[in-house]
Amino acid sequence: MPDNASDEQGPSGIPQTGILSRELQLRILSGVGVAVVALALVFWSPIAFAALTFVIAAAMAWEWNRMVRGQGSDTVAILHIVTILAAVLLTASGMAGLAIAAVAVGAISVSALMFGSGIVPLSGAGVFYTGLPVIALNWLRGDEPLGFTAALFVLLCVAVTDTAAYIAGRSIGGAKLWPAISPNKTWAGLLGGISAAALAGAVYALLSGSGSAMWLASLGLILGLVAQGGDLAESALKRHYGLKDTSGLLPGHGGVMDRMDGIVMASIAAALVAFAIDAYAPARALLYGS
Repeated sequence: MPDNASDEQGPSGIPQTGILSRELQLRILSGVGVAVVALALVFWSPIAFAALTFVIAAAMAWEWNRMVRGQGSDTVAILHIVTILAAVLLTASGMAGLAIAAVAVGAISVSALMFGSGIVPLSGAGVFYTGLPVIALNWLRGDEPLGFTAALFVLLCVAVTDTAAYIAGRSIGGAKLWPAISPNKTWAGLLGGISAAALAGAVYALLSGSGSAMWLASLGLILGLVAQGGDLAESALKRHYGLKDTSGLLPGHGGVMDRMDGIVMASIAAALVAFAIDAYAPARALLYGS
């Protein structure tokens, strides 16, 4: 996710903080385009959604390997992407447990190939980072007839958190959240983001007719908070490697990982909540809490 306060500068060197800065305009245009395509595929069918998640996760795998190892298309990167494909196919076939095992095997294999390089933990962690959210989202989406509603809820919570945090951070400012990790993020952005996610959860329950407003508001707040944690974790990783963005694949947004960091953690958290409530009906468990 982008920082919730911008440091874009104009010709005079003065920061541009206007709501319709060039950066924000580009972010809105590209974001709307991606959102429309994603929403169409999420709605279309579980198979279409599975294809979408594979493409996104494969791009993230390329960015991860390029960032951590400086190689995005070698044997290790290919194994990483093949592992994601196996996870998608197994989950789409109703075998999420085997998909998790496949990700574990892929992570071990990647680590073995990188043995002695000094970056074994991060190489293996990348497989989990890209593979587990794919399993989580497809597991929820595949639970018909509520799969679409559940998957959309998770994505909506993250999107609302991201947008509200950005606007609140820019318009209110104030104390920095964790300047050593992400110097532009503020407490106002965090509180604005999770509050908006809670409100979005309550509204979603009313509009969709699924779940209770209180439950989804509470869950929205939790997912929003987890998403912000994922954002900070990715910022720490980028700072470790001296990067502002993981790539330039998405105009105005940076890399795919820069946009998916919150979804990675929120989707895993949502799947864990659903699993704890009812592993045989995860979409209903997530939406109704029972």
